[in-house]
Amino acid sequence: MATDGINPEQMTEEELRAAYEAEVKRVRVEHVLLETVVTLVNLGMRRTGLMPGTEDERDPEQVSTAVESVRALLPMIEQFAPEQAEPIKDALSQLQMAYVQSIGESPAAPGAPAAPGAPAAPGAPGLEPEQPKPGEPGPAQKSGRLWIPGQ
Repeated sequence: MATDGINPEQMTEEELRAAYEAEVKRVRVEHVLLETVVTLVNLGMRRTGLMPGTEDERDPEQVSTAVESVRALLPMIEQFAPEQAEPIKDALSQLQMAYVQSIGESPAAPGAPAAPGAPAAPGAPGLEPEQPKPGEPGPAQKSGRLWIPGQ
């Protein structure tokens, strides 16, 4: 909340409420929708358990929910922010591939890659991870960075 250098602790409840209302007036549903999609992709990627340090967060059901939610919201994004649709589609594809990879891992050996040549998952045989283009950063699960639209 922007208070123009005023310390919120020194504001009255009425002043805080007015400042909050001013902020809410500026918020656009489209911005919240984009932020939600970015959050779903990032959280879904964490829940694959494939990024270093997230192995204990592995939850395939949560990843599936994130994938389906982004897929459901994508048509709206294509309408109001078509320039963001392609990066979101790319991020969704990476999340889907990470999901397939994460469910293909053996429960007895969490964090171990699936056996070479083994089918990835029912309904998704032969899916190969998309190779990064020269000069571009790799997928979020390799770099550990959060995905940000337009970057």
